[in-house]
Amino acid sequence: MSQTHDVKDMRLAEGGRRRIEWADLEMPVLRHIRERFEKERPLKGTRVSACLHVTTETANLMRTLQAGGADTVLTASNPLSTQDDVAASLVSHFEIPVFGIKGEDNATYYKHIHAALDHKPQVTMDDGADLLSTLHKERRQLLDQMIGGTEETTTGVIRLRAMAADKALAYPVIAVNDAMTKHFFDNRYGTGQSTIDGIVRATNILLAGKTFVVSGYGWCGRGLANRARGMGANVIVTEIDPLAALEAVMDGFRVMPMTEAAPLGDIFCTLTGDINVLDRQHFEAMRDGAIVSNSGHFNVEINIPALEALATEKRRAREFIDQYVLKDGRRVNLLAEGRLVNLAAAEGHPASVMDMSFANQALALEYLLQHSGELEKKVYGVPEAIDREIARLKLEAMGIHIDVLTDEQRKYLASWEEGT
Repeated sequence: MSQTHDVKDMRLAEGGRRRIEWADLEMPVLRHIRERFEKERPLKGTRVSACLHVTTETANLMRTLQAGGADTVLTASNPLSTQDDVAASLVSHFEIPVFGIKGEDNATYYKHIHAALDHKPQVTMDDGADLLSTLHKERRQLLDQMIGGTEETTTGVIRLRAMAADKALAYPVIAVNDAMTKHFFDNRYGTGQSTIDGIVRATNILLAGKTFVVSGYGWCGRGLANRARGMGANVIVTEIDPLAALEAVMDGFRVMPMTEAAPLGDIFCTLTGDINVLDRQHFEAMRDGAIVSNSGHFNVEINIPALEALATEKRRAREFIDQYVLKDGRRVNLLAEGRLVNLAAAEGHPASVMDMSFANQALALEYLLQHSGELEKKVYGVPEAIDREIARLKLEAMGIHIDVLTDEQRKYLASWEEGT
């Protein structure tokens, strides 16, 4: 590669290492996998380019892949999510090339993605599918050597399934996001807590008594709605799926269209994976001081150009708050430039929940290599055996034991003769 790394400041490395080691204490499943990988070296010689959030938890995943013998390069999957001290530590202490600087512009972001592709990967590891899509669109000469890929998040899986439907996907990809031990826990418990953390860190407001509008009631939205309610907020949910909307109603939330919620909300957060969920007509109806944020992968969920066009003035109210003043004097406060508020304004998910998500990444990569000749050019789920093994290891690490079926119970479940 023409450039071995690109991080903000190598002098931050020692602080980064301490935080990586702190996160590792909360990641026992990944540690268990790393210990096995060190002995078995199942990834030996495999070139891996990863486009993930550069955080302490990701650092421990990279260490695990390295222990398994992988030749790994990491680039940021979001311009605002990189933890600069972690990036420096990975380069300095673990000799893993990293391309990521918090606050980098769009041109630098894609320059870094191309730097990761200069590694000539055999496997891509994505969070949002930017690496894979750039490879397919601009670096197609690298496709012949590809074994497969993994995808971490809902938004990326949506993009990949669209590619597969169009017969555009050139190699098999495992949708790590769809593992129960990923989306059921990471998306619900991780996103729920870390999004609240990001909003509170950015604003220092009291949530109790506020009207909090959650757009999207998937696993991420469920987690956020429940945690906002737990902090004392009055929660409104907006949805386009009647089943999800019905679930939100029966979970005790008010449900209505965004056009009705816009004049009521104090805080808004989008978690849908779609475009322009908060649009011009919503900004026009919002009350003075409304706080607008996003916890979906891309900042397109909020129509920022429309907000820019409506505003007569834009000013920085606090470190992570851009305040837009509308013609009538009302102020709309955009958090973290509309990017993932939990990572841009805070530290992302707690390590204990990322332990399961990244265990899925490590084991999915091992599975890809073991079955490389058998998989078609489509999106696969994580095998159920891997999902259950991760859950078992997590329970074991927590010191929790569960019942085991007796022979009599197994026989009963496998038979049809016995009834009441």
